[in-house]
Amino acid sequence: MNSLPHGKDTSGVEVTNISAHGFWVLTHGKELFLPYEQFPWFRDQKVVAILEVEEIAPGHFHWPALDVDLTEEMIEHPERFPLSARTE
Repeated sequence: MNSLPHGKDTSGVEVTNISAHGFWVLTHGKELFLPYEQFPWFRDQKVVAILEVEEIAPGHFHWPALDVDLTEEMIEHPERFPLSARTE
């Protein structure tokens, strides 16, 4: 008996863990940590809103319930985007 080949990977991004300090996103075999200190939009949000993430382009993530868009570069190097983390 032969199995059919696996289909295309449709899950490009997934929130894998949420903690009191931030949350982890798994994308294409790479895990990214988003601390609330640097990404304050996610603090005090409902879990369902954080879990609902889409990859709208390679390395570009969108949380529709929160109207937040971030790129992989912004997550890996938040110091390069100081105005993006202002909550004022």
